[in-house]
Amino acid sequence: MLNRWWAGAGAAAAVVVLAACGSSGGSSSASSSSSPAASTASSAPASSASAAGIKTASTSKGTVLTNAQGDTLYWFALDTATKSNCTGSCAAYWPPVIGKPSAASGMSLPGKWGTISRSGQLQATYDGHPLYTYNLDVTPGVVMGQAIDQDGGLWYVLSARGKQITTAFSVTSPNVNPNS
Repeated sequence: MLNRWWAGAGAAAAVVVLAACGSSGGSSSASSSSSPAASTASSAPASSASAAGIKTASTSKGTVLTNAQGDTLYWFALDTATKSNCTGSCAAYWPPVIGKPSAASGMSLPGKWGTISRSGQLQATYDGHPLYTYNLDVTPGVVMGQAIDQDGGLWYVLSARGKQITTAFSVTSPNVNPNS
């Protein structure tokens, strides 16, 4: 009898684990997981940012590209102009910007828009850099992902000219504008 109880409990636990791993949806909240290793290993990101309405915003690191919601856009140093190297748990923390990119209404940006193929979807690029948001940037204008060495490479915010902004994140003074 005891063995049947363990078998039933083991089967129930396996169903819960498989259901959690097989889930394609997810929260972009930073509180849902404490580390990238704890997140799902699928190639689909927890959530993806839209490529429509890209604009600029003034942040503690200077003027950067953002999506329509004001979330800072990043590029990954290991990516190429034709391939994203951020998959699995990386994409759970760094959701790719999905879709054909376009500037916000009335905004003129000097860089070149493009896309790359990513798991059957189009990922937006700007001047040859695949674009991402960062799940730990919890409010518009935050740049917590700047100059982080994560997932095997460095992450940078992008200027309106499509260049990396290399100013490192400062824990003691995150709201100081290094360009002022």
